[in-house]
Amino acid sequence: MALVPYDDTALWGMQKLHKSSSTYTFANRTIEIKQNWNQLGVAAVVWDAAVVLCTFLEVESIDLEGRLVIELGAGTGLVGIVAALLGAHVTITDRKAALALLESNVQTNLPAALQPRATVKELTWGQDLAGFSPGGYDFILGADIVYLEETFPDLLHTLDHLCSDQTVILLSCRLRYERDQNFLNMLRGLFSVQEMFYDASNDVHIFKAQRKVQKEDL
Repeated sequence: MALVPYDDTALWGMQKLHKSSSTYTFANRTIEIKQNWNQLGVAAVVWDAAVVLCTFLEVESIDLEGRLVIELGAGTGLVGIVAALLGAHVTITDRKAALALLESNVQTNLPAALQPRATVKELTWGQDLAGFSPGGYDFILGADIVYLEETFPDLLHTLDHLCSDQTVILLSCRLRYERDQNFLNMLRGLFSVQEMFYDASNDVHIFKAQRKVQKEDL
């Protein structure tokens, strides 16, 4: 059993999770994200991987203007909200239990003129794919969604369904356990994968994945 070290850093990390809201600045806007750990647990707090991915999108000037983007396992919706503020048309997804909080955060943080850019939609990986266009997205975003080993096959199936040959997948995550590395190996079976960024202060990696070019396409 892993024990959480009893130190100020660990305590501060837990305190952040139990706050009712967190505030960030992206795309020249203040974003206030509601959290609800007690009711929804991990789906209702902002994890470091989400903040790192948002920073990457903005600082690296990833061109999202007019692009079709889908966020998987959105939780509080911070990444999808930032993508919309950066010009994308975003489908922000999670399981049913998370949707009310997710919708509230989107409505609170996107000005009325940008509301049409963001759609909140239920998606359970591997199960609800008929409602999503195959290969219909320019970018797929995921922050801290690689942690439950039993979900890996469904996550891979979902990525495969949503991707075209041009789709760019950006996954932001910590590599906590051997199983996380196992997921990357599974991902490499379908996609070309490269590490784009590592935030040492938060121990967060950002990986880019795209479909492998088939020999017949060369």
